[in-house]
Amino acid sequence: MDVDVAIIGAGLAGAASAWSLARRGRSVVLLEQFEPDHLQGSSHGSARIVRRVYGDSLYVSLTGQAFELWREVESAADMSLLRMHGGLDFGPRRNVPGIVSVLSSLDVAFELLPAAEAADRWPGMVFEGDVVFHPQAGTMDSGAAVTALISLAVAAGADVRYSTPAVSVSSAGVVELADGSSVSASSVVVAAGAWVEPLLSDVVSLPPLRVTQQQIFHFPRFDPSAPPWPSVIHESSANAVYHLAGGRDGGPHDDRKIGEHDGGSACSAATRSGVIDPASQERVISYVQRWLPGLSPDPSSSATCLYTETPSEDFILDRVGPVVVCSPCSGHGAKFAPLVGELVAGLIAGGSVPSRFTLASHLSGRLGSVSL
Repeated sequence: MDVDVAIIGAGLAGAASAWSLARRGRSVVLLEQFEPDHLQGSSHGSARIVRRVYGDSLYVSLTGQAFELWREVESAADMSLLRMHGGLDFGPRRNVPGIVSVLSSLDVAFELLPAAEAADRWPGMVFEGDVVFHPQAGTMDSGAAVTALISLAVAAGADVRYSTPAVSVSSAGVVELADGSSVSASSVVVAAGAWVEPLLSDVVSLPPLRVTQQQIFHFPRFDPSAPPWPSVIHESSANAVYHLAGGRDGGPHDDRKIGEHDGGSACSAATRSGVIDPASQERVISYVQRWLPGLSPDPSSSATCLYTETPSEDFILDRVGPVVVCSPCSGHGAKFAPLVGELVAGLIAGGSVPSRFTLASHLSGRLGSVSL
């Protein structure tokens, strides 16, 4: 064998897996088809939501573990990746009673506020119904996290190869590369986001994976000197919108990042256009005008990224022979990155993952939907 573990994809999941495995003494090669800091996948950008709130006890428990590991990453890399401003959840489709029940059962700190009290506390936002505020939430700098995790992996001995596309994976653990060479590994981790299905459909039985191009927009704050608002998930009767402090991508005044969780258009990794959907932009502008009077309704910038979603929005983390399928996506996986790395390392060592993440669970069709 050339190496103990070959990892395809150097986004958040792949980079975290490389560090987790390399620091356990495994020989690791991390293969990335693009250059560093590229914008082609799902892990770029300066702000992703981190939070404890789900209407689902499994994910609430896992967020607690993930937060501990993020602090370990920050300490090891000697840099700050998280901004903790708290989180707000509300809206008629948000299942606030279910969220409160799960948080209470797991002793996660929160407050339940009437809409008027929330509006007094966070001027510039409009609320509807009861609002859940929890302090252990904020943003994570995704681009900086990828850089940090890869640096830690390299320091632990991992071999990182950029501009090295993988074109196929065999059931024997051989990765064929675009230049005609190959890598033979005891285990192959495919953490390639929207490229997972093209690489593995002939090797592993996968559930349907829906790839969409999503868009986000940054909106200036009328009072940029005001403290950043908490991260927000608002499921209104019309759509599901999230917004958060934009960080570096928000420019010098930390413009607010806003997107629709379900507002993407179907595509593939090869056919994404990179062109902003004007209908989505109009919906988001209308949302700002209705719900966020503290923001200018004229976006200062926009960007696209890829979602790769399972039907249930549960992750796929499972092993079939030497191949580990690592698809912790579905639009909410970024916050779990260091935990995903640990779970992947555990799978390779013969361990297990939550049963809902296994291929058997996905292929059985018995899963419901993640209550985000």
